[in-house]
Amino acid sequence: MMTVNGKQIELDPEGYLINPEEWNKEVAIELAKSEDIELTDDYWAIFEFMQDYYKEHGIVPDIRHTAKNFGEYLGVDKKSAKTKLFLMFPYGYVKQTCKISGMKRPRGWSTG
Repeated sequence: MMTVNGKQIELDPEGYLINPEEWNKEVAIELAKSEDIELTDDYWAIFEFMQDYYKEHGIVPDIRHTAKNFGEYLGVDKKSAKTKLFLMFPYGYVKQTCKISGMKRPRGWSTG
């Protein structure tokens, strides 16, 4: 459980949102703090893509889709974007990217 702006937000035992619809910028900032990440504009571009993708497809985008979109945002190739993603989220795509963007932990994915 965490409190954001006086509201209790439920988390699973690994720190992912139980109710992704409770995600907002303030929640993301608190989740990022728990991962020792200070958010910049590049992070928000990733989170916006992930939120939009989830709303459209009903699933969390895998690293390939996120890297492709992020590469387009940065104006670089997918490989360079993926490298930057791994630098921004050093403890893993699922563990940090999915968690901070408000996704439930994807089933069957490792948190590495």
